[in-house]
Amino acid sequence: MTWTDLKTALAAQDYVASDDLAVALHLALSLGRPLLLEGAAGVGKTEVARVLSAVRDTSLIRLQCYEGLDASQAIYEWNYQRQLLAIRAASEAGEAGKTVEDRIFSRDYLMERPLLQAITQDVPPVLLIDEIDRADEEFEAFLLEILADFQISIPELGTITAASKPIVILTSNGTRDLSDALRRRCLFAYVDYPDPATELAILRARCADVETHLAEQIIGFVQALRKEDLEKTPGIAEMLDFAAALMGLGIADLTQDPAALQATMATLLKTQSDRAQITPEVTARIAGKAA
Repeated sequence: MTWTDLKTALAAQDYVASDDLAVALHLALSLGRPLLLEGAAGVGKTEVARVLSAVRDTSLIRLQCYEGLDASQAIYEWNYQRQLLAIRAASEAGEAGKTVEDRIFSRDYLMERPLLQAITQDVPPVLLIDEIDRADEEFEAFLLEILADFQISIPELGTITAASKPIVILTSNGTRDLSDALRRRCLFAYVDYPDPATELAILRARCADVETHLAEQIIGFVQALRKEDLEKTPGIAEMLDFAAALMGLGIADLTQDPAALQATMATLLKTQSDRAQITPEVTARIAGKAA
């Protein structure tokens, strides 16, 4: 599959990818390397993994990162309750201690978390490590062995090597700098807000019923709104919600009902400061330019 074939396959899943992103995905698949996607929140980075799993007809395993994430939550942990029950049952049955220890520290008592689960699949899954920049810097060290060699070391069991190499997608919103060691192990692509033509294609793919004139107004309005000094810039998901709200209210032109248009700002503006800044007058001005 060429990168153009991949771009077409993504489009068949209603994901409109730029040439740069399609090439980066193609190289990641061809070389078997993780792909790091950076960009602002809401530009479709996470959606890439979901759509790619559909294109490859494989499962999606997601690790949502957050501050304080550790190995037991991301890689594995032992099922302590089952182990205690097994120890108690073995004690009552008079089993030898070494035999019991070998049994309770086996795969039967191992709880696989996303990273271990991803390398034990017979069919390569898509592993999404979402918002890696939200995790602590120390957590990146846990990833290095996996991303370099696709293996995990468990003291009680030894090294578990991948049955099949997962397709790894990492996303980052740029809230902190990632380590050089992590970046070296990944291919890289920056996902920006789409240009008007691309965003219009996304809208038409996701909302086929939207009329052409309204679709063009929606894209013009959202693109202009992003140029305002906002605390949270609306992304593609917000744009689609905005379109759905307008269609649900029966609005065919952004200038026909200013009060209703202002009410739909709930889909685009997600903080009180942004709502206070984008007054009805500002909304009307932007709508007038987009008309």
